[in-house]
Amino acid sequence: MSQIESLFATRLYRAALSEHGTPIDPSELENSCLVIAEDDEAGQEWCEGNGYPGYTSYASLTDLPWRFPIFAELVKVLDAHVAAFAEDLEFDLDGRELKLEDIWINILPEGGIHTSHIHPHSVISGTTYVAMPEGASALKLEDPRSQMMMAAPVRKKDARRELQSFVYVRPRVGDVLLWESWLRHEVPMNMSEDERISVSFNYSWS
Repeated sequence: MSQIESLFATRLYRAALSEHGTPIDPSELENSCLVIAEDDEAGQEWCEGNGYPGYTSYASLTDLPWRFPIFAELVKVLDAHVAAFAEDLEFDLDGRELKLEDIWINILPEGGIHTSHIHPHSVISGTTYVAMPEGASALKLEDPRSQMMMAAPVRKKDARRELQSFVYVRPRVGDVLLWESWLRHEVPMNMSEDERISVSFNYSWS
């Protein structure tokens, strides 16, 4: 009898931020993100100079957990989520832990997009969602084999989720999503009139 099995799984971790550690107040985190964005002149200048829609602290603030207590609390919670995901991935960490490499704020206005990209030099990347108004973009994940499919036909529109070329994940406020950093992803255009606010991060192994 013939047998078909799935190989080389691509894992996506999704959980409520509150599942591990001290719950983080979403409204306090949102307010902190907005205050930081308003005060971060270097970040504003970088976004304007690089055509980045909205605001990101990625190129300007590298010490959010040191500057703001709520981000220090957030990192403690994220550490627990990342450890759980690393266990699921069955990584042999040789007695060491994955550690936070960087963490940054994203504020995407109406019409803003974040084009397809990966996170080189990291092991696990992820995002926790602070404000997701109606019509805000889902996260779009791309099949990592796409570049090697060459002459393969497109998938049927109703193909099983694990066989789709692109998967859209619509998180809720307070969710955390984690994936391996080589997984290509993007944020399609924000169709909401309100801002989509999230906090992204990378973990490395050293």
